[in-house]
Amino acid sequence: MNYRQIEVRPIAGALGAEIEGIRVAPDLPEDAIAEIRHAWLEHGVVFFRDVDLEPEAFLAFGKRFAAIVDYPMLKGMADHPQIVEVKKLPRERHNFGGVWHSDTAYLETPPIGAMLLARVVPESGGDTLFANMYLAFETLSQGLQQLLGRLRAVNVSSKGAVTRTRAERMQDAANVDAAKTEFLAVHPVVRTHSETGRQLLYVNMAHTLRFEDMTEEESAPLLQWLFAHQTRSGFTCRFSWRPGSLAFWDNRACQHNPINDYHGRQRVMHRISLGAEVPR
Repeated sequence: MNYRQIEVRPIAGALGAEIEGIRVAPDLPEDAIAEIRHAWLEHGVVFFRDVDLEPEAFLAFGKRFAAIVDYPMLKGMADHPQIVEVKKLPRERHNFGGVWHSDTAYLETPPIGAMLLARVVPESGGDTLFANMYLAFETLSQGLQQLLGRLRAVNVSSKGAVTRTRAERMQDAANVDAAKTEFLAVHPVVRTHSETGRQLLYVNMAHTLRFEDMTEEESAPLLQWLFAHQTRSGFTCRFSWRPGSLAFWDNRACQHNPINDYHGRQRVMHRISLGAEVPR
């Protein structure tokens, strides 16, 4: 695409780009929104710096791309319930969602994307990794691609890998009804992106429990291999936050992992989920 409203600077070979030359605001013209969306679809995750949006404006900006949808596990902010405050306090040891994952794959209709806006970040540490699930699929052998294309995966909200990362936040910010519920959804292992038409690998270590019609023990060897494969360094990018940094990722096409390397310091982020669709 010949960008006219924005400047797009890739940050890694696999995925990720910073968008410059534009002030993030909910009233951007349609052609600017279209260019941002194109960059988002092309690069999997896009980043903005020095974003100054109050909660209402943050929600309004997100709605330019898709409807805001609820995140089931945590309560939203009191005045803006569609914004979830993701934070780690100095006394806490675990960061929320600190494992490779695609957001809420345990829902029948997971979000298509998410935005995360940095409010308070440590002077160092607290970066986020992203991984390209197109590459994870496309680099598999043809035989394995064909095998996986016939499989479906069972995804649950209560898998131990991610449950441990929620424990401290759930003490004071849990959505009580959701906390008592085990969410479960079965999705294709190989997903076709609804906008790009490309195939991608749609399992993740945080939520994928087993293959449909197989036991956990039978599924484990192949799933563990896939989890390691899909987060190889050559498929990833790394983003360092500053106050006012905004990440906008395609939840269908990439996974993310916030690094928990800033014990004793605070990190506060505002998060919104966008859109919802059944994986095909």
